[in-house]
Amino acid sequence: MKRFAILLAFSLLAGCATTPAVFTDYDPGVNFGQYQTYRWEKRPEGFSPLQTQRLVAAIDAKLRERGWTQSTNAQVTLAGSILTERRVRVDTWNNGPMWGGWGWGGCCWGPGWGAWGGWNTSTTVRDYTYGTLVLDMFDAQTQRPLWRGIAMGTVPDSPIAQTNAMQSSVDRIFAQFPPTSAAAQMP
Repeated sequence: MKRFAILLAFSLLAGCATTPAVFTDYDPGVNFGQYQTYRWEKRPEGFSPLQTQRLVAAIDAKLRERGWTQSTNAQVTLAGSILTERRVRVDTWNNGPMWGGWGWGGCCWGPGWGAWGGWNTSTTVRDYTYGTLVLDMFDAQTQRPLWRGIAMGTVPDSPIAQTNAMQSSVDRIFAQFPPTSAAAQMP
């Protein structure tokens, strides 16, 4: 029973974790099979330098998994950016009448008035950071845009949770990379 309670607690906590929204777009006329090398034109900035370093390493690892290598004389240039903004969320609940909406007034017992009746309202205010990661790929010779990946979501407070969320974002952005396009299927 104790094990079940622990598993239930972890399952509930995992359910509270936010998954970043991920979007990708690409030029369907591009044969991504012709590209094998890349270089960073603009590394993602706008967040912690340590997290930026981890982000670049995660992206480099994903490209290596797909057979791409980093080179000064690359076929593809990468440009990344991180945008963050502080947001405030205010939630207010009207919990209905307190004590059933009935209370003792100065002269009588009645609905919604008196010492114990009335409405109970709860308000919570939450301050959080919302982040957007944008990664673009361009043909190094023509500067033609080839591919774009975007991940958006709430940035966790702890550095470990930030690293995990960032890795999840990179994994999801590169899940369908390189895209299979009509140009890639031509002989």
